[in-house]
Amino acid sequence: MRTLTDISTQPGNHADTTARETLDGQIKGASPLARETGVARPRGIAGTSQAHESAVKHVTGRAAYIDDLKAPADTLHVALGLSPVAHGNLNRLDLAALRAQPGVVDVIGFNDVPGHTDIGPVFPGDPIFVEREISYLGQVMFAVAADSQRAAREAVAAAWREGIVDIEELAPSLDPVAAAERGDFVRPTHVQESGDWQQALANSRHVVEGEQFVGGQEHFYLEGQACLVQPTEDEGVIVHTSNQHPSETQKLVAEVLGIPFHAVTVEMRRMGGGFGGKETQASPWACIAALIARRTGRAARVNLPRADDMRATGKRHPFHNRYRLGVDDQGVIQGGEITVIGDCGYSPDLSDAIVDRAMFHSDNAYSLGLARVTGHRARTHTASNTAFRGFGGPQGMMVIEAAMDDIARQIGEDPLTVRKRNLYREGREITHYGQTVDQRQLLHDLITQLETSSEYWARREVITEFNARNPIIRRGLALTPVKFGISFTAKHLNQAGALLHVYTDGSVMINHGGTEMGQGLHTKICQVVARELSLDVEGVRITATRTDKVPNTSPTAASSGADLNGQAARDACVKLKARLFDFASEEYALDREGMRMEAGYLVAGEGESERRIPWGELVQAAYIGRISLSEKGFYATPLIHYDRNTGQGRPFYYYAFGAAVAEVSVDTLSGEYQVDRVDILHDVGDSLNPAIDLGQVEGGFIQGMGWMTSEELKWNEAGRLISDGPATYKIPTYGDLPPVFNVNLMEGHPNSMASIYRSKAVGEPPFMLGMAVWSALRDALASLADYREAPRLDTPATPERVLMAAEVLREARELRHPGKDGE
Repeated sequence: MRTLTDISTQPGNHADTTARETLDGQIKGASPLARETGVARPRGIAGTSQAHESAVKHVTGRAAYIDDLKAPADTLHVALGLSPVAHGNLNRLDLAALRAQPGVVDVIGFNDVPGHTDIGPVFPGDPIFVEREISYLGQVMFAVAADSQRAAREAVAAAWREGIVDIEELAPSLDPVAAAERGDFVRPTHVQESGDWQQALANSRHVVEGEQFVGGQEHFYLEGQACLVQPTEDEGVIVHTSNQHPSETQKLVAEVLGIPFHAVTVEMRRMGGGFGGKETQASPWACIAALIARRTGRAARVNLPRADDMRATGKRHPFHNRYRLGVDDQGVIQGGEITVIGDCGYSPDLSDAIVDRAMFHSDNAYSLGLARVTGHRARTHTASNTAFRGFGGPQGMMVIEAAMDDIARQIGEDPLTVRKRNLYREGREITHYGQTVDQRQLLHDLITQLETSSEYWARREVITEFNARNPIIRRGLALTPVKFGISFTAKHLNQAGALLHVYTDGSVMINHGGTEMGQGLHTKICQVVARELSLDVEGVRITATRTDKVPNTSPTAASSGADLNGQAARDACVKLKARLFDFASEEYALDREGMRMEAGYLVAGEGESERRIPWGELVQAAYIGRISLSEKGFYATPLIHYDRNTGQGRPFYYYAFGAAVAEVSVDTLSGEYQVDRVDILHDVGDSLNPAIDLGQVEGGFIQGMGWMTSEELKWNEAGRLISDGPATYKIPTYGDLPPVFNVNLMEGHPNSMASIYRSKAVGEPPFMLGMAVWSALRDALASLADYREAPRLDTPATPERVLMAAEVLREARELRHPGKDGE
């Protein structure tokens, strides 16, 4: 540690030396001395590119995840007994026989839960263990705690081998469309309606209709579901969990144990990926481990094997969509109806809000005119499907993007022309749920700019000529936009808190309710604090998200992490600054008016009367003056509201925009294809961190492309997930990157709403850019029908599905032009 003498002899430290001499003698032994801040412009503040705060730890392996945490030597390992059938009744479960297995310390089932047995996050329907009815293959029936992981797993295997469990198997319901037809829903159907859509259809020159299946998606986070729970000296527990919603886990653990919320502390430093899969479905494992910890007085660890993880947890909702739209001769939508059926699995989980968001986004960037949108929430005997990046929005957008291609083929125009004609504009600026689309011109400008930079029309000519000469390999091109609403659709979740500490050496600690899953949220929050206090970002440190620091927090989801928690952190800084300014005005006899922080100094006055007080001196003086150096912040998103009774309101604070151009080559004899080039332009307002935002756009697109093309979930007739690992479930790899991948952020267009520094959310919107690849595949296939027909192409658009679509078009062409197929 440097001494006063060390600091005072450094060049350029005269002002700080004087300040320290004034304080010397008053503060000896009271606290550490403040570090010199320096006079350079602060480094790494919000609005500039800054490396991820844990980047070095990530690449060197020093970043601690749940399985890296040191635990007591007597920690118990938990294995789960998962149902081997999709539907049935549990007739007998002999836990006493399981307890006699070698190495087993405890076994628990439904009757061993002292508190709540239903851990549904919003609505009831999620029992922690099976009591009687089995609702999906992979549902938790019991948990075994043993001295080793091997002993726990071998005990579970013995349960099936030795007949400890007796199940009456019943026929499962696996078809969501059939479930919807018979009214088997996890939540009531919802309708949004804007005007007389039936009359609009009747008066339209053309009617375009179609249906599609949109597949689900496995989260496939690198770090699986994991937690470590330790009992405390009272009746409580400390929960370390890979989790997007610590406060909800705190609540559920407390309710399961039958103890107050304050007896449960949940801590979460980082996740190895989440994508929505750890918003609600990380809680069950924490509840089970907490039960074991309290019963045995020993720490308990759960770490699901990949196959168990994939069977036991929900996915992105598969959707079945239908549309019937009336258009004029220019292809402009006049009105119509859209129906979306979400496959929700066996329980509500978050399906009410997810299907709502699919309905909200069934327009994407286009005016539907007079329209009715209906959303069904079908029940099936599969794991309860849950949040996934986009939260239903991507599945809803697929409806209208399919319609855009279909309209273009029917009226003989390029799909981009039809898309541009249908964009929200003056006179057509209100959505089917009653919200006015702001920054409409930005949407138009963004598409025009990308259209030019990607040379869309020149490439279209080249591709059309290429396809005319090549009977086998066909190329496709598509530009698809994205308009994504930012806010939780559940209004009460749009709030956040933060806790700010300034220590007497001048260093700053910030804590907030958001969670870090690799997306750079903690980095951005540190940058916000650095900007507000005008310090180098290195002077700001963030701590693990903990429920005993910032309580009652919302999940890190809905792309809202930086928006909400950034504003809460800023609020804490603003209040602390105001208190420091009031103190400085009195302590140093300075004019309070115009006081500000600049590059590590409190600055008052102008010109010759300017006075600059170093941050270190200010902090020390405030401490000596008994001024609090800690502050809490809070933020609640304004203006948003939605009336479910009328299906109208303003559910989103603002919209984020983007667009992508994708070019593909398709072998129409095998269905194999490759993505040749992608150009992306994305709107993030005034970016908080351009480097991180670019990474989010790139990663979101690739994940979206995987959902559209290769990530196929397959269940057998018995309801067993057979794509349960990397050998059978294909996520994109480095080799799937397009050879030409141009990604840019839209510059010079700050958010029109008062978001944090006029930035825009970037977590989810880029995911939907992947739809451009799917649309480009349809474009390539349409060339087989002389661009007169857009084939039905369900997703994921695997080579098998692409080949089948090509065969359908060839057969249709042969019927129209016998003997000319393949020319």
